[in-house]
Amino acid sequence: MSDSNKIEGRSSRIECRSVLILVVAVLALGFSSAAAAPDIQVALNVSKASPRAVEPLTERSILRDYKFAWVNLSQALASSSTDPLNGLFEGSARQWLSDAVTSERSSGLTTRYMNQSHSLEVVFYAPEGDVMELHDIAQFDLEILDGDKSVHTEHAVARYVVLMTPGADHWVIRQLQSVPEF
Repeated sequence: MSDSNKIEGRSSRIECRSVLILVVAVLALGFSSAAAAPDIQVALNVSKASPRAVEPLTERSILRDYKFAWVNLSQALASSSTDPLNGLFEGSARQWLSDAVTSERSSGLTTRYMNQSHSLEVVFYAPEGDVMELHDIAQFDLEILDGDKSVHTEHAVARYVVLMTPGADHWVIRQLQSVPEF
């Protein structure tokens, strides 16, 4: 084997190792962010889904993506930045959150959602599998801060009508509408 082939082989292995190290670092960063994320409980009831039943893989995906969306929503409002939203909100849900973050930024207030639990129920799953309507009864401790000073705290129970659609590799919240009752 010539010296140039040996050098190219080593260079290729070094590049592969570099890529592998980068992948491991990104995965570790993702796991550490998830570990640092607030504890959010999400329970999903699919027994009343119609006209289509919810497949087990879809059920796991909805649970994962809905929880992650609320983690991101909480982080966005706590930091007054839309950066944490990560494409899990689209359409009117994204616009509502962007408006809320803009309003917070201009007022100097921030919102914290803590001790969240969500009781989700699928009430409609389209035959084509392209849209799902869920009802969420959410309970959380809400704190509003002016700078570092807490100006309001309460335990809240909220009801949301949620429309989710499948994206390329995850489910997306398209509508998150607060309602007084279902």
